[in-house]
Amino acid sequence: MSPPDDRTGPAVGTDADRFRTLLRESSPDTAARALLGGILSHGAVSVRIMEVEAYGGPPESRFPDAAAHTWPGPTPRNEVMFGDAGHLYVYLSHGIHQCVNITCRPAGEGGGVLLRAARIAGGHEIVDSRRPGVPAERAARGPGNLGRTLGIDLTMRGIDVLDSSSSVQFRPDPVPGHHIRSGPRVGVSREADRPWRFWVAGAREVSAYRRSPRAPQLTRPVVAGHAE
Repeated sequence: MSPPDDRTGPAVGTDADRFRTLLRESSPDTAARALLGGILSHGAVSVRIMEVEAYGGPPESRFPDAAAHTWPGPTPRNEVMFGDAGHLYVYLSHGIHQCVNITCRPAGEGGGVLLRAARIAGGHEIVDSRRPGVPAERAARGPGNLGRTLGIDLTMRGIDVLDSSSSVQFRPDPVPGHHIRSGPRVGVSREADRPWRFWVAGAREVSAYRRSPRAPQLTRPVVAGHAE
C-alpha cells in the first residue's frame, strides 16, 4: 500500500479490467484482501479501506456461506450480488445504517465484500460536516459510519465502481500480505468462526470485534479486541 493519500482517482482502462477479473475469479476472502488499502471516492470525499468482511454465495455455489445475504438465492434486495463483480451492493441495517459492499465472483454465483472501516483520504471538511465532533479515526469506523462519511445511500446500489464515469469509484492499492490480519466476522450468528474479516495491522480506524449473542461459543481467543 502506498503511504501517501494523494492519488485518489479510480482504476482506469486495463487496470480496471484486470482488477474486475481478479474480483470475479477469486474466492471471496481473496477478493476481500485485494480491496484492503484501496481508495473509494464519492464526490470530494475519498477513503482508504482499512477493514473488510468477505461473504460467499447460496448453498449450491462454490463458496456457500449461510451468513451471507445471498444464502436464500436471488431476491429483489440482493440481486446486485448475483451480478458481475465490481458493483456496489448497499443495504439498510437496523433501519438507519447504509452499509456498503463491493460485489465479487462471476455473475450468477453471488458474493461480496462488506467495507467495515476506512481512513479519510480527502474531503475532510465535508466529512466533518457529516460526522460533527467525531475524530477522524472514528469517522468511518463501522459499516454504517463508512457509508455516512461517503454519502452513499440505497439509490447507489448497482453502481459500477470500476467505471471511470461512475459517481462512486474505486482504485485498488493492495496491502502487503504481512500487514493483513484476519479473524471471525462481526455480529453474525451463522458461520460465526469463519475467519473472513480482514484488517490492516495497527490501523486505528479498525472496529472492535463483537460476537453475536446468538452465535456458538467462541472457539479461539480474542486479543486486544480482535479474534486471533
